[in-house]
Amino acid sequence: MKAFDRAALLPALADGARVLQLDLSDAQLAQLMDYLALLAKWNAVYNLTAVRDPAQMVTQHLLDSLAVVPAFAAARNVLDVGAGGGLPGMVLAIARPDMRVSLIDTVHKKTAFLTQAKAELGLANVTVHTARVEQLQVAQKFDVITSRAFAELADFVNWSGHLLQEGGRFIAMKGVAPHDEIARLPAGWRASEVRPLTVPGLNAERHLIFIDKQEQ
Repeated sequence: MKAFDRAALLPALADGARVLQLDLSDAQLAQLMDYLALLAKWNAVYNLTAVRDPAQMVTQHLLDSLAVVPAFAAARNVLDVGAGGGLPGMVLAIARPDMRVSLIDTVHKKTAFLTQAKAELGLANVTVHTARVEQLQVAQKFDVITSRAFAELADFVNWSGHLLQEGGRFIAMKGVAPHDEIARLPAGWRASEVRPLTVPGLNAERHLIFIDKQEQ
């Protein structure tokens, strides 16, 4: 594993955020680097992500997650399902401190990392759950439920649909546009938009799938 050279990595993050037209403060950029440093440190022991090279982590994790921030412009209370190492949930929470972000994963070592990251980064807008999403119950339902390469879209909707508030929507992060998965969405749900994303420095397809309840 390459050493985590913060000074060398920060310009790529700042440049990428500018290309994405995100207005992030120096404090937010520093927080994102703190998060990535923590992820890299824990990854050496817990294998939270297959990406080991810090420069690739900036592109494939931070910028990849930051690219979705504009899609959450109207969101106030978000759930990240199968959150893993916190992508995109932790990145969303840093980029949008005004938004509440809950992260859920079944794997305890992953939620232990997320809980530690929340504490070290002082993220008061983050809640971490260790559970199966289909068994989660919350006092206040979510206006957006998201996931990054979590599951087949039909499973994603079926397992977490009970947590979506009336008028809410799913936003799934995928690589290549998953037309077959979209065709298999459960009755009553439709993909209202398939939005291609361009991630600075990443030569790979990325798409956001917006899923809404069909009006009867």
